[in-house]
Amino acid sequence: MSRLKQTEITGQPGRKDHGVAGTRKITGIDELLKKYWGYSSFLPHQKEIIESLLQGQDTLALMATGGGKSLCYQLPALCLGGLTIVISPLISLMKDQVDDLITRGIPAAAYNSTLEYREREEIEKSLGNNTLRLLYVSPEKCMQQNFISMLGSLPVRLIAIDEAHCISEWGHDFRPEYRQLSVLKKKFPSVPVIALTATAIPEVRKDIKNQLGLSGANEFIGSFNRKNLQYRVLQKNNPQEMLISYIGQHRNDSGIVYCFSKRETEEIAEELRKHGFKSGAYHAGLQKSAREKIQDDFIHDNIKIVCATVAFGMGIDKPDVRYVIHYDLPKSIESYYQETGRAGRDGQPGECILFYRPGDVSRVRSLLESDGSGERHVRMALRKLQDMTRYAESAICRRKYLLNYFGEEYSGDNCASCDTCNHPRELADGSENAKIIIQCVKQLPSNFGIELITDVITGSKSSRIRNYHLDTLPVYNSGSMYNKQQYRTWIGELIREGFLARTGDKYPVIRVTHTSDRVLNHGTRVMLSVPGSGQEKIVPHERSVCITGGEEKLFLHLKILRKSIADKGRVPPYVIFPDKSLREMAHTRPRDPDQFRNIPGVGEIKLEKYGSVFISAIKTFCEENKKWV
Repeated sequence: MSRLKQTEITGQPGRKDHGVAGTRKITGIDELLKKYWGYSSFLPHQKEIIESLLQGQDTLALMATGGGKSLCYQLPALCLGGLTIVISPLISLMKDQVDDLITRGIPAAAYNSTLEYREREEIEKSLGNNTLRLLYVSPEKCMQQNFISMLGSLPVRLIAIDEAHCISEWGHDFRPEYRQLSVLKKKFPSVPVIALTATAIPEVRKDIKNQLGLSGANEFIGSFNRKNLQYRVLQKNNPQEMLISYIGQHRNDSGIVYCFSKRETEEIAEELRKHGFKSGAYHAGLQKSAREKIQDDFIHDNIKIVCATVAFGMGIDKPDVRYVIHYDLPKSIESYYQETGRAGRDGQPGECILFYRPGDVSRVRSLLESDGSGERHVRMALRKLQDMTRYAESAICRRKYLLNYFGEEYSGDNCASCDTCNHPRELADGSENAKIIIQCVKQLPSNFGIELITDVITGSKSSRIRNYHLDTLPVYNSGSMYNKQQYRTWIGELIREGFLARTGDKYPVIRVTHTSDRVLNHGTRVMLSVPGSGQEKIVPHERSVCITGGEEKLFLHLKILRKSIADKGRVPPYVIFPDKSLREMAHTRPRDPDQFRNIPGVGEIKLEKYGSVFISAIKTFCEENKKWV
């Protein structure tokens, strides 16, 4: 399983010291990037983070999914020699990264509970000989006393903690075992530690540093702006029909459909299979072997679509996921951002679609209130759900909302890649409708939530209306010309404009503000969205229009070749070359090693391994398809 390879790597094998000289001369990182990764330039912040570690500085790196976090510790591992320990939460993620490193000629291994005795013995022997550069372990394994003792005899030069937001109870994916990792800094005080995450609000970043003892850490905050992603929120009407229509337009693309329940994942996956799509269901209720098979089939392109609960995804390193669809409302912006971030990790266009209806909020709220957490955690979770709901109902730019949530300002007026920018709601004088809503809030005997307010305005005959005698209010049934959804939208707009306020975490209520009377008594004009405007339908996005002619045919031909090589090597296809590299090959059609070497993502190691077979395939294709070239 470990498939170790003895490769000459920059470093000093055999050294047992744990210190890293603060005056270490930083040279050769550009050459290493080109040689092993095949790129001639770094992504934003990568070089600065690498230099921070090579200077012996503890480092916190916050980089969006697809921003190249793993390179920030993998490349320093080559420079520093000795051993880099990588704490990662999922075995599948470790395996993918180890496969990728070995393919690049970098000796790495994963040390976990799935290993047989002989495999574990082989890794331990390589550790003793200092021929491994990176060792991936789970937080549970890392904290075992015998493992800590073994590390004490090894030349540990760098410690990387991936998915570091799991350390913080303020985060969206808190894992208590991550808290124990603070012992690493005490055990190896002079070894630099890097904590990496893609989603962390300021409170989480502060907690990560405190919990790990990284008081003097250099902090690098990358942009949360995934420019290659398109964000859309669609009204959830006939969702199965919407889903099938969309996937039919993206039949050759890989995608993830996130669902609320285990049953839903199975029902939707089965429905997709009936329509001829290669799909599978993934949830925590499946046997471990079944989950592993679905994940492997997806990573190896044996199936194109996974319908999953949130149990799926953290360990997915697949770069060519072209769309992520949320069939139901996520629990938080952090979860939503991380899950949508699984689209377009290769930098190519990706689509993020959320099917939304207000009734889904109640389903998620009930789940959060009954999960057994303490009162403090429930309040925190419900506050995050409110933020998610505001996102779904917002009329402002989706990108601006997401970036503002994470503390980043988006200065543009129109991102041109979200539904609210491409299909903005038409505004008109909505003062009379605003008055109806504000009058209802004022006439109610106490502060209530949006659901009850819309029930009163639209004349609902529910038992709650009768029990509170709300059908006797003057405002009762005064707005029956529009439905509840429209009034929910308008209430959200009034809140954003400050004419109403929403307060409370566990049971949010709507109340009037000091500006409410301006609408009722002083003739203040209020602009509200026109009913039905700004509603987008499932239609092909510009990205989904296929390139015609030889370039697209050659790209598909090279994908088949890549899949064949990957299957023989029992690795995911993207480990051989990412789609981005194949597209460049299809575009430039390299005919010799010098031309092939210049393809982004190739590098010297992969040129030696795969160059001749791909060059031959390109030549043969061009000769057999002269009408296309």
